[in-house]
Amino acid sequence: MNSDRKWLVFLLVAGVLFSLIPFISEASDDFTFELDEIEKSPLEWGGYVEIKLEHLDINQDGNQANLNYPKGVPATIDRFRPSLQVDGSYTAGIACFNWLFKLAGQQDNTGWTDSGDIYEVYSRVKIFENSMVDLGKKAFGWGKGYAWNPVGFVNRSKDPNDPQESLEGYVTGELELIKSFSESNSPGNMALTTLLIPVSDAINDEFGEGNGVNLAGKLYLLYQNTDIDFLFFIGGSRSSRFGVDFSRNITSNFEIHGEAAYITSKDRVLLLENGSTRHEENSVWSGLFGLRYLTANDLTSIIEYYHNGNGYTEEERVLFYRQITEGGVVVDEQTLRQLRELSLYGYSRPYAGRNYLYAKFTQKEPFDILYFTPGLTTIVNLDDQSASFTPELTYAGFTNFEIRLRFSLLTGSSLSEYGEKQIGNRIELRLRWFF
Repeated sequence: MNSDRKWLVFLLVAGVLFSLIPFISEASDDFTFELDEIEKSPLEWGGYVEIKLEHLDINQDGNQANLNYPKGVPATIDRFRPSLQVDGSYTAGIACFNWLFKLAGQQDNTGWTDSGDIYEVYSRVKIFENSMVDLGKKAFGWGKGYAWNPVGFVNRSKDPNDPQESLEGYVTGELELIKSFSESNSPGNMALTTLLIPVSDAINDEFGEGNGVNLAGKLYLLYQNTDIDFLFFIGGSRSSRFGVDFSRNITSNFEIHGEAAYITSKDRVLLLENGSTRHEENSVWSGLFGLRYLTANDLTSIIEYYHNGNGYTEEERVLFYRQITEGGVVVDEQTLRQLRELSLYGYSRPYAGRNYLYAKFTQKEPFDILYFTPGLTTIVNLDDQSASFTPELTYAGFTNFEIRLRFSLLTGSSLSEYGEKQIGNRIELRLRWFF
């Protein structure tokens, strides 16, 4: 048994034991009988089985494809991707045990790969009327943004094309305190969330560097119909960072939201003209502003502007792409290895530029076609005007089934972000059966 599995087993056992606390305490009390406790099932669970078929056209002229396929760029890639996700909870008295598992496989031109992950497994205990403790592996969704979350200091990055998909969490200890106010001119509700995030070679090793325990917190206020969060993170695994977010319903069908984050020190590697690299550490600001609007005929529009303070400028990314080829010929393998490292470190990360615009439009049941929802998602790099366009059709007219057909088209000039992406366009068919 390797160290990761040992921690996993330890976490599972600790979570189960944590859930047993109320049973132990109740064992010494007189037995009481409540009809509601019988009528409400303590076990709740569900999930889905998914089959996804993808056809990808590789961008033959893109430098990203030359970087990743030095022995020859394939014209297309076909993928078959089945997956199973199971989530649930078991409630007993003041405790609730929660879980979320995912199994996934992929068959494509290179062969078969698969994975099994525990996204969440944690126990929640309600200590007092307005205080709760969570212990275990849990995913967090800090921030008000739909596509990005600059203040998501403890979040994993989500895919703006599928922002509502489940993400893997981190092992944490969480204390939440809630307070309601009835006096005028005071916040209607307040909640303070405090997190301890341990990091070592065996636990949360993807979160950051070194061994130690990090501290993060969020203070939530509901004040005059506006949700406000003040957030912070301090610790040795990542640099300190502070943020604020808000969301407010201007009318019943119009909402605005925003986030601002300040990172005291952010590391960045820059590629220079002569092929050497330089490390930089700067304090940076990132931010997001967005709106959501629902029309009378059920057209939902979500528009967001995102500024990535630690992103690469257009000139810095152009310099990177230009180093992959020389006179139209791919450079030698040694240089490619160095560029691949830079690619993984930052240049080829999703949304590694500075300024983006996101827009998503969905129309519910147009022309009175029940359970049918067409949509369009667009992401634009505002610095080089390259973009992705993703129209989709979703149908949920069969009981417990959902069918989604998507086509993604990436456009942009040479040396622009989307013009150099490895994939030129993609068609995807997704079938989900919910249980």
